[in-house]
Amino acid sequence: VQLQASGGGLVQVGGSLRLSCAASGRSISDYAMGWFRQAPGKEREFVAVINWSSGATAGRIYYADSVKDRFTISRDNGKKRAYLQMSSLKPEDTAMYFCAADPIVDGVTWNRGPDLDAWGQGTLVTVSS
Repeated sequence: VQLQASGGGLVQVGGSLRLSCAASGRSISDYAMGWFRQAPGKEREFVAVINWSSGATAGRIYYADSVKDRFTISRDNGKKRAYLQMSSLKPEDTAMYFCAADPIVDGVTWNRGPDLDAWGQGTLVTVSS
């Protein structure tokens, strides 16, 4: 599967943005879909993931503590898209955001930096104070 992220931009503190991750190729229903970010001079960090759509762990969602209660991840398998709704944005949310997908690695382990199957190019989010 190939991924393309979009929706980034410049937003003021407290504002909102919705990122979109469009997939091409095979169906995404068997893929965990998620987001990472990388701020200038910092390492890439996990943001959020939503598991595949069938099986024992279907649909489970995990967030980084830093974005919990502010960001919401969702997916639309029919449109082959995953979304990241970001609200109450802070300057520390400024980063390049990358979407990722994997058919095997359960979302519960994504915060440990696993090697994932597919990555999209980044979309830049800048939060101004």
